[in-house]
Amino acid sequence: MEIKQISVFLENNAGRLGEVTRVLAGAGINLRAISIADTADFGILRIIVSDHEKAVLALNEAGFTTRITNVAAVEIEDVPGSLARVMELFQKTNVNIEYLYASLEGKAGKAVVIFKLEDHDKGLKIITDNGLSMVESF
Repeated sequence: MEIKQISVFLENNAGRLGEVTRVLAGAGINLRAISIADTADFGILRIIVSDHEKAVLALNEAGFTTRITNVAAVEIEDVPGSLARVMELFQKTNVNIEYLYASLEGKAGKAVVIFKLEDHDKGLKIITDNGLSMVESF
């Protein structure tokens, strides 16, 4: 199973991230995971939300440029070395990780890591074949 991630392209100006969060709040959308990467001129906000279709509609109506991407949300033990074991598995199977970030979600003793994989289908197969648990929804 895969999760839908929304990428929002932002000018690197004061208040733009606040505008995004206000639009989502006004639409009744709950953030489940968030990451931002920036350059001198722009940023890419990556979010996973409670309702991606409603969020994209609200953001687009507010003038934001968005894109939907499939990502894998993998649940791991919240102990030292858990992420290293997953990373080693991807390395051994030649699955390139484009980027990753952690989610706001998680059960006690667990962490959820969001992976954007270069070969998404191969990555999903590796995850399931090796008994890793994927989060199917937030």
